[in-house]
This record gives sequence, structure tokens and C-alpha cells, in this order.
Amino acid sequence: MPWDTNDYPSSLKNLETAIRKKAIDIANAMIDEGYKENQAIPIATKQAKEWYKDASKQEINQVEQMNDYNLRSHDKEDKKSRPELLDNDEHVIPHEDGWAVQAKDAQKAAYVFERKQEAIYQAKDIAKNKGTKVIIHKQDGEIQDQISFSS
Repeated sequence: MPWDTNDYPSSLKNLETAIRKKAIDIANAMIDEGYKENQAIPIATKQAKEWYKDASKQEINQVEQMNDYNLRSHDKEDKKSRPELLDNDEHVIPHEDGWAVQAKDAQKAAYVFERKQEAIYQAKDIAKNKGTKVIIHKQDGEIQDQISFSS
């Protein structure tokens, strides 16, 4: 079930607006990747709080301005669970709007950021939780670096 600013888990209600919206966005992406709701909520909340500590005022303001459309738009294709993606590495790849975070074999990017460093940060968070790798690509698609979070 995708969440939005009017319909979200009660555990998020006392969070600051930016943290809550970021948690909703992360949780929706995790659901897209095959996580169960009871797994996604605590992980997304933790990641959103960590993001908030390191985020610039501009980044916080951008998230506060997000509307329900920006909080991961979902169509029928998005609602198909893809649990096989839970074991796949996260790739940081060039995207027409900047840099994307996309699980290997995923049909589309889970996140798109203007700056590569933001995409790497998000990919690391996801890979840590999944116990997989982050594979960082250069603008030309060549692999630049790999970071493993497998145990």
C-alpha cells in the first residue's frame, strides 16, 4: 500500500514534516522493492532520521515541499511485488535528471537525485539494510567503485 501525506502509518505522525515525508518516500520505495510493510516502516524511519541529521537546509526544504505526487508515484505496474530484488545490488547510474539509484534487474529507478553523492548515500542505506553491494558508475556507465555490505 503506498502511503502519502494524508494516509501513513501512525508511528510517523509525531515526526517533523521533513522526516515524515522522507520516511514515507523511503518506505514506499522499499515496498516497491518487495519489503513487507512491517519491515519497511522501521527501516524507513531510521533512514529518514539519519538523512535529516546530515541534510542541508536546502535538502530539508525540498523534502518539506514534496507533494503526494512526488512521494513515489504508483501505478499498477509499481504495485507488483518483486521480492527477488531484495538480494540484488544497488546501482548508482547516470540519469537524464541527474543520478539514479536502481536495484539490479529493476524495471526503473527507485530514486533520482540531482547530485551523485546524494544517490550514493541513498544506495548505501538501502544496501546496508539488504546486505548487498553498491555499484557506483561513472557518467559513461563504466563501474567506478563497489562497496559491499554483505555479511
